[in-house]
Amino acid sequence: MALMTGEQYLDSMRKLNMQIYMFGEKIENFVDNPILRPSLNSVKATYDLAQMPEYEDLMTATSSLTGKKINRFTHLHQSTDDLIKKVKMQRLCGQKTAACFQRCVGMDAFNATFSTTYEIDEQYGTHYHDNFKKFVEYVQDNDLTVDGAMTDPKGDRSLAPHAQADPDMYLHVVERRPDGIVVRGAKAHQTGFSNSHEVIVMPTIAMGPDDKDYAVAFACPTDAEGIFLIVGRQSCDTRKLEGSQMDVGNSEFGGTEALVIFDNVFIPNDRIFLNGEFEYAGLLVERFAGYHRQSYGGCKVGVGDVLIGAAALAAEYNGAQKASHIKDKLIEMTHLNETLYCCGIACSAEGKATKSGNYLIDLLLANVCKQNVTRFPYEIARLAEDIAGGLMVTAPSEKDFRDPKLGAYIEKYLKGVNKVPTENRLRILRLIENLTLGTAAVGYRTESMHGAGSPQAQRIMIQRQGNIGMKKKLAKAIAKIED
Repeated sequence: MALMTGEQYLDSMRKLNMQIYMFGEKIENFVDNPILRPSLNSVKATYDLAQMPEYEDLMTATSSLTGKKINRFTHLHQSTDDLIKKVKMQRLCGQKTAACFQRCVGMDAFNATFSTTYEIDEQYGTHYHDNFKKFVEYVQDNDLTVDGAMTDPKGDRSLAPHAQADPDMYLHVVERRPDGIVVRGAKAHQTGFSNSHEVIVMPTIAMGPDDKDYAVAFACPTDAEGIFLIVGRQSCDTRKLEGSQMDVGNSEFGGTEALVIFDNVFIPNDRIFLNGEFEYAGLLVERFAGYHRQSYGGCKVGVGDVLIGAAALAAEYNGAQKASHIKDKLIEMTHLNETLYCCGIACSAEGKATKSGNYLIDLLLANVCKQNVTRFPYEIARLAEDIAGGLMVTAPSEKDFRDPKLGAYIEKYLKGVNKVPTENRLRILRLIENLTLGTAAVGYRTESMHGAGSPQAQRIMIQRQGNIGMKKKLAKAIAKIED
């Protein structure tokens, strides 16, 4: 089929029978639920943008498997140019939604699994790579959204998966059949699962010989029997139930996270990509994490662009845009944001081909990128809050603003620059609140810390990839030291 439109994507989601729970109740119509719909709209935007001629070069690609035109979110990177376009596409999507658009995880799982299955087959003579190529073709041909599920609950972090008091703290195989496997466990913090057609499940850590049952990777439909979701709470989430565009801040777009339960889910043989080859669990995790840490040099930068623009507008509406300290803060926000982008582009430009033929980013630079993302968005958010002022968190509700009696007082006393409507000032302040403190903070500030691995995970990889031995040899050579 041709690339789906945004409306076709929504129609395709209505056909799924996902088991979604929120606030203790099952959600029967998740597509039109006011809390969940903004998250769905963010994914819809990736389909809408792919239909626009001006974004065709970034949003689409030519499949390396079929030669057909596909959405870049389903693409296997074939060059450093592809890796760079990925980051540019993610920045664009961030600019257009000011939220998490959720398809990056699946794209990164695609590319990590593709190269890893090739190397497993090379050693063991398995058929995982063929299985995965067929799955990729199916996704590309039908223009599907795929989630990537890696993070297990983990239980006691000091214990390996097989040593946990509760064996389900890491997703694992509980039964092996001639036609497939049965798995049980959970995946936490799942962004976009509720908006995806399929999911690629991966291990979450490197594993040893005793963890064979936990070294499993596969794909299955998100509405497969035995899967159900418990949607996570977000700050200010119930504001979406009130029907106020102003109070939500970003009324059209958003993100959703969920705890996803796999309660004895059957996976057929042709959907299995790793099954007991424990020594490859760490490689799959490392590659996925590298791709996903690259992603943050694009998506968070795009959302940062919106936040910087909102802060600049808040300064104008306050009449403070000419103050030197305001100018300097906007300069610093821009400097930090573009530094993140530089890291995303750099690790892409330094990418290399894997044995399977698709391209892998430079892992050291990708981890440096994400390490910066754990810091810079916090400073960008702090500066935006500084520029916005306290009214960002003390403004009355839109209901008060529309009230025949109260509205006149709010219009009078909360006006900034006289030519700027008070409503405009309140709207931009609510957007800043949304991006720094509200529901979008999950997709910007907090996710910048923990998404794609918390800070220490990158530091471990930077230590591994930093090649201190080579640098010591350079210093010895310059200092004329002979061993």
